[in-house]
Amino acid sequence: MNAQHRWSRMMANRISPALAQEVLADPTKEKIQVIMEFPSLRPCRSSRLRQLIQRAGGRIVYELPLINSLAVELPSTALLQVIPATKVKMVWPDVTAQPCLDVAMPATGAAQVHQAGVTGKGVVVAVIDTGIAPHDDLMKPQPRIVGWHDLVNGKSEPYDDEGHGTHVAGIIAGNGRESGGKFTGVAPEALLVGVKALDAQGSGPISRVIAGIQWVVEHKEEYRIKVINLSLGAPPEEGYRTDPASKAVNAAWQAGLLVCVAAGNAGPRQRTITTPGISPRVITVGSINDQGTVPRDDDVINDFSSRGPTIDRLAKPDLVAPGADITSLKPGGGYAAQTGTSMATPMVSGAAALLWEKNPGLSPNRLRNLLVSTAEDRGYNKLIQGAGYLNVATALEKAVPTPAVSVVPAASADLYFTFFVTLGLQFA
Repeated sequence: MNAQHRWSRMMANRISPALAQEVLADPTKEKIQVIMEFPSLRPCRSSRLRQLIQRAGGRIVYELPLINSLAVELPSTALLQVIPATKVKMVWPDVTAQPCLDVAMPATGAAQVHQAGVTGKGVVVAVIDTGIAPHDDLMKPQPRIVGWHDLVNGKSEPYDDEGHGTHVAGIIAGNGRESGGKFTGVAPEALLVGVKALDAQGSGPISRVIAGIQWVVEHKEEYRIKVINLSLGAPPEEGYRTDPASKAVNAAWQAGLLVCVAAGNAGPRQRTITTPGISPRVITVGSINDQGTVPRDDDVINDFSSRGPTIDRLAKPDLVAPGADITSLKPGGGYAAQTGTSMATPMVSGAAALLWEKNPGLSPNRLRNLLVSTAEDRGYNKLIQGAGYLNVATALEKAVPTPAVSVVPAASADLYFTFFVTLGLQFA
């Protein structure tokens, strides 16, 4: 039986079509990185599996128990040895993830909220990106980078050798110190946890992003993390129920985290939402151009902003926020302007921090619904704008804490119950 026929039989149910195409195009490739998914955690941890991978000339790059998977690097010919001898459920290509404030703050309504004294104080946002540089706007008067994990180079102190993650962090939580308050983030007193998953070229395997999500889930109680910002994405091959990155953000949502994800920069074509933005559990953010003005009358959706529906035919994005020529932090000090749904996404993460400061009792589902339901309809198709334009001020008005009411049942004066009046919001 020739190699191509063996591949054809195997790929029918255990190898994704994209990976099969890649390997058949170059069957003797010395190194290929894949994500091996298993039915449960137990086979992932098998010493026999590890020995088999090692004997085949491979190595385990990341353990991904969050999605019952391993990221493995090995020769393409070794897949024919490893897959039949293991309980692997599916093998995916380890695709590459890439990154996809002055007038923007008043345009979203954030400046109005700041004037009311709501600044995201104490709310922790994890930024999985190229890193976060210790810019003065994040470090003075008090350091607000409270946690750090480097999956690329293993360094113990925060840094950013590309700049994208620092720019994103500034949109979320920059306090404008170096600019006299001109370039202020959405939640200027929020706290940050930096997770470096993208390298100095601004990219990295999706398995490393998943490892970053996993690390945040494992450390969310330690750092009191509430939000994950993912200003990155990759083309999806599968629907959100099986796609590895989508499964990771679904697990983060189940762990009680709000996840904000860039829609992607592949518009204006339809069906261009990147993963993990295809998941219905996350807030997927498109980009609108505020035209450098505070009034919204002249604002237009950017052509580059990815459109829905998703690969599963779900309506996405969920909403849009300013993402064109956004001024924020750069490593080494000072400011720079960047454009993309990468810039729109931290606007929403920062808004979530403001709402959680106002009402710490909000669940991720209710907070998501508040942001989406209060977005301003701009008249575009829902597959272009989602619910509409992020409106922080209106969302904050509706984020009022619900009062606890004590009830004394008539049957017993010694028995007390406390219940909470809800807003009646449901997960969309």
